[in-house]
Amino acid sequence: MSMNRETILNIVLAALLIAVPVIAQIMGEPFIITLATKVAILGMAGVGLNIALGFGGLVSFGHAAFFGIGGYAAGILASHALNYEPIMTAPFEINGSTQMIVIWIVALIASALVALLIGAITLRTSGVYFIMITLAFAQMIYYFAISWPAYGGEDGLSIYVRNSFPGLNTLDPISFFALCAAMLGVAIAFSAVLIRSRFGLALHGARQNSQRMMAIGIAPFRVRLVAFVISAMITAWAGALYADLNRFVSPSMLSWHMSGEIMVFVILGGVGRLFGPVAGAALYIILEHLLGGMFEYWQLPLGILLLVVVLFARGGLIGLLAGERKHA
Repeated sequence: MSMNRETILNIVLAALLIAVPVIAQIMGEPFIITLATKVAILGMAGVGLNIALGFGGLVSFGHAAFFGIGGYAAGILASHALNYEPIMTAPFEINGSTQMIVIWIVALIASALVALLIGAITLRTSGVYFIMITLAFAQMIYYFAISWPAYGGEDGLSIYVRNSFPGLNTLDPISFFALCAAMLGVAIAFSAVLIRSRFGLALHGARQNSQRMMAIGIAPFRVRLVAFVISAMITAWAGALYADLNRFVSPSMLSWHMSGEIMVFVILGGVGRLFGPVAGAALYIILEHLLGGMFEYWQLPLGILLLVVVLFARGGLIGLLAGERKHA
């Protein structure tokens, strides 16, 4: 069976994401490797939001909450491990950890619990009410982080040594990029399987016509809630990687600005397209790098580009280059 243009474009995009840091490694340009790593991590955060927004039609403006939860999971566990201080001693002792796998598990569980609570409330609304309530919850968590002096408060929390992963030197830029790119690949593959599964079909149906789904015995609320939780978990996973990339976590990861950036990645690349968030994150970071050094208000051309995409290229960058409309 022949591949369509979007599939070919996705393969090219994946190849470029891998080739650029490899070439940078050969040329001795670690900064470019770091930029590519940032693309992989933020693209992964966008993949998480895309499950809720692109496939579920849930316009969440609070996904920075989950991104920040992942970051703080990494920061808190690492700081306690490095300072040889238990996180808690009663009723039983819990110690910190610098093992990425442990941190990811904690980030996934914490974000799932928070998303379950937020989703159970917000998904009873729709439209602008859903947008505003998700934003309100994210801001509550943001202000909680600011007023949490034990972990830096407004100043944030430093991770002096990047957390470890079995068999890898995570302080080596190309090795850490390889890890982040692999995790991005896992997230995209999971997203692809999910949307083609029976659950994905139910989510698609809940987005198109919730009344018809109820008529055939499927509860749209439960389907959306599961999608919202899965979306939050992937975004939190990306947040944990982002904290390790910067070796620093701060309340800015929880701010509404971050929610907006993650949404911009999805919209620029193509809502509901597997590699859309990756393309959007790459375009955003390239513009930030090239234009940010030229003048202070580099977001102005980005805003104009976003407006053009929304008005004239509803399929985003992927849809524009593939020359296809995303099927509804």
